[in-house]
Amino acid sequence: MTTALIVLAVVVGVFFLFGIVVIGLYNGLVRLRNETKNAWAQIDVQLKRRHDLVPNLVETVKGYAAHERATLENVTKARAQAMGAGTVEERIAAESALSGALGRLMLVVEQYPDLKANRNFLALQEELTSTENKVGFARQFYNDSVMHFNTQLETFPSNFVAAMFSFRPAAHFELADEAAREAPKVKF
Repeated sequence: MTTALIVLAVVVGVFFLFGIVVIGLYNGLVRLRNETKNAWAQIDVQLKRRHDLVPNLVETVKGYAAHERATLENVTKARAQAMGAGTVEERIAAESALSGALGRLMLVVEQYPDLKANRNFLALQEELTSTENKVGFARQFYNDSVMHFNTQLETFPSNFVAAMFSFRPAAHFELADEAAREAPKVKF
């Protein structure tokens, strides 16, 4: 009888310890998933700011560079797609396209010395530059959070808990357009 009680106590103890480990791993995965969501929300804030600046920048450039209509339309179209994207993956692709369109717009601006000297344009350009820097930092923080979360999903023993509770890897924010990876060339 005492042997049976000892075996039962050991089995209950093992299940209890197993439960504590599973709960700890699960809570850790939830924390990392929430950190990743928060990091994406920080990107979202900066992207909203960027989306608000783009129409003002386009309107300012329109007054100086009316014949650059295709470039301006591409920026406007890319902004609309970025604002309408739903999933994280769609947003990443749309924001990459917007970054490329803004880069091409800035190259067009180089051709208009009067525009480059315009105070409104300079202020908008400074705001956009500041916003782009903030977006870059937010992307870096997001990608760091994704890396920690995805690493936890793949490591032992949390990979078993992740599979049990259907945790899925998060997507990194990467530039899809190879041209966007290259630094723009400025000629004087």
